[in-house]
Amino acid sequence: MSDVTIDANPSILSHISIGTNNFEQAVAFYDRVLPTLGCKRIMEHPGTVAYGKQYPEFWVCMPLDGQTATVGNGTHIGFIAPTKEAVHAFYEAALAAGGINEGTPGGRPDYGEPYYGCFVRDPDGHKIEASHWEET
Repeated sequence: MSDVTIDANPSILSHISIGTNNFEQAVAFYDRVLPTLGCKRIMEHPGTVAYGKQYPEFWVCMPLDGQTATVGNGTHIGFIAPTKEAVHAFYEAALAAGGINEGTPGGRPDYGEPYYGCFVRDPDGHKIEASHWEET
């Protein structure tokens, strides 16, 4: 462990993809929600849209195998919010775009003092989160 190099990019993931059974509805939802966090469409292919800030990090797509997309029980995707206000904007945009409340914006004592976030389900039932961590 002593030879660990500190990377300027603190992320551990390259990207994540979620499946949808209603592509137009899913893309309309994320087109409305992700800009609240500074994200935009980065790339598009038939049945696939990728979002990010600089490169494609979050993909929404029809399953390539042609089968029904399903939601993982116990799985959720957390997006970084730059401010508490962005958490609220994300939450409000998600509900206005057809999302379902899974946890209103606020602190979560179990997550630690610096945490502030919210949880919603997208139209396909994927649980998504926006969180902001205050520096202490």
